[in-house]
Amino acid sequence: MRVARREVLGLWGGFAAVLSLSRQDVCAEEVVEIRMQGRADGSHVWFDPIGLLIKPGQMVRWTNFNPGNSHTTTAYHPANFGRPRRIPESAKSWDSGYLLPAESFSLTFTEQGVYDYYCIPHEQAGMVGRIIVGEPEAHDGWMEAVAASRDLPDEALRAFPTVEEIMAKRIVRRV
Repeated sequence: MRVARREVLGLWGGFAAVLSLSRQDVCAEEVVEIRMQGRADGSHVWFDPIGLLIKPGQMVRWTNFNPGNSHTTTAYHPANFGRPRRIPESAKSWDSGYLLPAESFSLTFTEQGVYDYYCIPHEQAGMVGRIIVGEPEAHDGWMEAVAASRDLPDEALRAFPTVEEIMAKRIVRRV
């Protein structure tokens, strides 16, 4: 039996098309939502979830669901008001700016490691979060960023879920 070159190319072309469609579906499904929340009286504010484990290349979208407050998602990084670095060395810093109710901000995480972030006006109230991307190796320096605690409010430090808890549960919620 002889297979024509055209048939082989057609099969490979069809295979490639199926792969590209399935990859698009996977990407669309991999957006993870983090809600910026708060009580109506403003007495308590938080990110939900507060801890998250994702894969490299996943997108995270923060949306402000708090009708009475504006919020930010801001990386712990010297570029943001001289804050200590608590994200991987090779990762880019971010700051969403103030998000009004129903506004959102998205970011795709490509570098493995631990990313700690906070809400500028509510850091003192413990409105912080932690994202772990991939399964970073302990020798990659990712724990050093997590251990950096200088210049952070006590309430913020108490609020962070542990790396071990996030790795075990994948999603950590605190309300």
